Amino acid sequence: FTSKEIKAFARLDIDASTITWQRVLDTNDRFLRKITVGQAATEKNMSRETQFDIAVASEIMAVLALTTSLADMRERLGKMVVASSKEGVPVTADDLGVTGALTVLMKDAIRPNLMQTLEGTPVFVHAGPFANIAHGNSSILADKIGLKLVGKDGFVVTEAGFGADIGMEKFFNIKCRSSGLVPNCVVLVATVRALKMHGGGPKVTAGQPLPAEYTSENVDLVSAGCANLAKHIENAQLFGLPVVVAINQFTTDTEVELKTVRDIAKGAGAFDAVVSNNWAEGGLGAINLAKAVEEACKQPAEFKFLYDVELSIEEKIEIIAKKVYGADGIEILPEARKKIDLYTKQGFGNLPMCMAKTHLSLSHDPELKGR
Repeated sequence: FTSKEIKAFARLDIDASTITWQRVLDTNDRFLRKITVGQAATEKNMSRETQFDIAVASEIMAVLALTTSLADMRERLGKMVVASSKEGVPVTADDLGVTGALTVLMKDAIRPNLMQTLEGTPVFVHAGPFANIAHGNSSILADKIGLKLVGKDGFVVTEAGFGADIGMEKFFNIKCRSSGLVPNCVVLVATVRALKMHGGGPKVTAGQPLPAEYTSENVDLVSAGCANLAKHIENAQLFGLPVVVAINQFTTDTEVELKTVRDIAKGAGAFDAVVSNNWAEGGLGAINLAKAVEEACKQPAEFKFLYDVELSIEEKIEIIAKKVYGADGIEILPEARKKIDLYTKQGFGNLPMCMAKTHLSLSHDPELKGR
């Protein structure tokens, strides 16, 4: 062994300021988002600022959703970077010697939870990484088990969280790259109320009554808000797939409003746009939607990724920002530049991009609605 190898084996030499691994606890206590640890006398002056995350914000949750087997999960867990050394070398869970223990803790969690709807339709509920920070998709294992169970003529519907700008983009560029699965069509869920908000409707506050604009007919707001829907349709088409818009109907929606959404959606390139009432009527309320999806899956499609992973980090960010978010360009701030250079140097430059972004807008600004 060289002296450098002996040093690396004997001491990881972690730079405490680079520790990215947080504690995880599913407790609704926002004071835990920023804490100071290591203040006890026994900690030998190793105090530092850190935080608690909720389980869906943990990298382990993201790993669980992307894993394809127990062995694959063990490998992925071992590669998780928890910090950097003082020389800028990534320190992983494997370096800490905890990969085996992590895998044992997760050996039951890797099994998808089989549940059912009120009508007896089987449903796998498995994994839930946040789409605004992680990839926002349920597990590959649940998808593959579902495909095996339904057979070659069956259908598996899998969810990508937070719209076509975050969850869907990461579903294609991250999850499909890991799974090797190719989707047949995209189903975009829209509501008249949400489109009214994107059309300039008043702010909605949790716990307060909805403003009248959302419970009475207002075609102008709906029409203006459909610009947001049109962009989501455009985003899905970037990947070469047909799009079906599922209009989740509320009792206050009017026929004119629903027709407006259907017409604009189809005019924007959707294969079909169908009103769905399954929340009230169960499966009967979604028959027309199911038929539209079945027809869409028969259409010729040529699935494609948005970018080549071998592009630089900056190029991949720019492609996503311009094509998916509708940005004019990107500006790399000094802190971001520092991290890009570090990650590239550490050998992570040729991975898919997992962009952190608000789910409340196509842009970086949660208050900016519409397109």
